[in-house]
Amino acid sequence: MSTPALTPHAEDTTGGGPDTAAGGGPGTSAEAPASAAPAPAPASARDRRRRRRGPRTWLAALPLLAFTGLCFGLPLGAIAFGAVTRPDPADGATRPTAEHLARSLRGPYLTSLIGSVQLSALTALIATVLGVLIAQAVVTSRSTALRNATLTASGVLANFGGVPLAFAFIATVGISGVVTQLADLTALGWNLYSFTGLAVVYLYFLIPLMVLVTVPALDGLRPQWREAARNNGATSWQYWRLVGLPVLAPTLLGGFVLLFGTAFAAHATAAALVGGSVPLVTLKIADALSGNVLTGQENVALALGLDMILIAGLVMAVHLPLQRRSARWLR
Repeated sequence: MSTPALTPHAEDTTGGGPDTAAGGGPGTSAEAPASAAPAPAPASARDRRRRRRGPRTWLAALPLLAFTGLCFGLPLGAIAFGAVTRPDPADGATRPTAEHLARSLRGPYLTSLIGSVQLSALTALIATVLGVLIAQAVVTSRSTALRNATLTASGVLANFGGVPLAFAFIATVGISGVVTQLADLTALGWNLYSFTGLAVVYLYFLIPLMVLVTVPALDGLRPQWREAARNNGATSWQYWRLVGLPVLAPTLLGGFVLLFGTAFAAHATAAALVGGSVPLVTLKIADALSGNVLTGQENVALALGLDMILIAGLVMAVHLPLQRRSARWLR
């Protein structure tokens, strides 16, 4: 293989070609292309372009940063300030205190935090499983109409909540609802205004949200991976256990975290449906701010809000790295 490559150099050297004139001989002619590679100059040019582009990028992001600081930074600062301070009744001065944070982690306030975490974790887990199964059925279906209809309905239902959703369930499966009366659900122990009933209502918008999150990830699974596994004698279960699920794991965990945060922050649906019969942190915050139970508990409500922000921050800290990892595999 190397003989044809050496023959031209031998002819150039004996014939007094350019290589001989340079005094390098055959060895020099072989090294000439390597020495001619432009290594440092383009790199330095790219560095200069990046340095010039850096300030412009920050300037372009300034409106977004200002909007974020105004709409999120100021409320967060106000909540944190109110949660760790209180006015002194003697002179009216504001002094730091940890009393509000301590009270937010005791008694009924702690019960409401635990109740919200339990409800959010349970509904997020069920919605993750059911959403993945529905998304897989949509992706493997050959019907374009079914796919479009499912994704359109998921986009609508994922954003349907609040008082209209609570009223729809009350009219359908409430105590005097149409389905409750026809199927006699009360005799079966069904109660919409309970923890179980609220979980069913939350699944109404969490499952479509998981479908929207999972369908692009399932589309990103390359058919070559399944074909390679099949050619190597792997069964369908082995493919999903060893290839599909490990690749989808960051997306599934990220979807679970997203559903958990959505259920954890929901307020209007629970307020219109169960009131105070189910202990939830969002309902406790509303009661403390409005003085329904005790007056002068506004700072405790701010402390509960700060607790929620910390939990949501932990949730997002888990979600973002998982999202980046799944995007790297599924490009």
